Amino acid sequence: MKILLYGINFTPELTGIGKYTGEMARWLAKAGHEVRVITAPPYYPNWSVQPPFRADRYTRETWEGVEVYRAPLWVPAVPSGLKRLVHLASFAASSFPLLVAQWRWKPDVVWVTEPPLLCTPGALLFAKLRQTIAWLHVQDYELDAAFDLGLLRGETTRSVATAMERRLMRAFDCVSTISGRMLDRARSKGVDEANLFLLPNWVDLNGVRPLAQPSAYRQKLGIPLDATVALYSGNMGNKQGLEILSDVARRVHDRPDIHFVFCGDGSGRAELVAQCAGLDRVHFLPLQPLENLSDLLGLADVHLLPQRADAADLVMPSKLTGMLSSGRPVIATAHPGTELASVVEQCGIVVAPADAAALTTALLTLAADAPLRSELGTKARHYAEQHLGQDAVLRRFELELEKRVAARRGEVAAT
Repeated sequence: MKILLYGINFTPELTGIGKYTGEMARWLAKAGHEVRVITAPPYYPNWSVQPPFRADRYTRETWEGVEVYRAPLWVPAVPSGLKRLVHLASFAASSFPLLVAQWRWKPDVVWVTEPPLLCTPGALLFAKLRQTIAWLHVQDYELDAAFDLGLLRGETTRSVATAMERRLMRAFDCVSTISGRMLDRARSKGVDEANLFLLPNWVDLNGVRPLAQPSAYRQKLGIPLDATVALYSGNMGNKQGLEILSDVARRVHDRPDIHFVFCGDGSGRAELVAQCAGLDRVHFLPLQPLENLSDLLGLADVHLLPQRADAADLVMPSKLTGMLSSGRPVIATAHPGTELASVVEQCGIVVAPADAAALTTALLTLAADAPLRSELGTKARHYAEQHLGQDAVLRRFELELEKRVAARRGEVAAT
């Protein structure tokens, strides 16, 4: 098959959705498919294009047998609601010529990721004219999240934007997303049941494994071997509710046996650093190389997974897969009945969003009970092995692609 992956983030050396797109591209290429990617220069999550890439030019490269085309875009230094829209629109406009340039290659599938939703009109137009499969993968419901988080406002604006989103989603041949609750939301937006597909985030079970020895990061950071480490690793943005982390750290500042490590980058990092000023057992790390991911996640005795209440079922955090695969318990903030809560309840503790006191109590409980941490960590790894293995998830995806492509070829041949 010829598979065209179209999306703004393709950063396989980092974590998050850019990593997943990269892993998918590499896996499909190794499986014998021709794969091309249309994307932007890497800029996320620190909102700055990373050298040697530039924001003002088109480039082409080959990575792991995949042809990668990068389009210029505008990257705001301080993202806000309006600036984010302009940012996404700049990529949608600049990447469209690259999409048109694939006409003679004639992909069997055009796979586009949301966000950004603004890329979907061009992808749909190309796919319909070229008589190829149009596949939308929803990683975040960006419009719902933007309005619920207050990044965008106005009932009329929301009504118009939602109507456009529903129309676009229903036009795709297939719509996939990463959790059952997010599939339910796609149904509520009018997507036909036959066009829905569950494609959860996955994890390389061999790349992230429970450590048999203490993480090298303990020595690097000067953390005693007998201390309990509470780790947050991931994007530091406005959907994470990171302010709770500094609150919890201050509540246990008199406990020398508890250390916090906050690893990542994003628009909320500077504020979190400021909130933790004066806390000498809070350690900050920048984004770490992918090859160090297992050692980083294995640093944790407890993983912290804060989420804002109003984003609970709009986002299934991609970082959760690595946490579970590392064989460590998780404390998450989520409402009962959400999909995040249903997963974490099997291998950790769930507390109410924004409840720093409850999160502190959960952390103290796990810090005092090594056997419980071990039991929950074993359950976390088992869940990852049963549900999140990369090969199993992507093989199922490949079979679905082959089935839909074969059906489309039959339709085209019959006309």
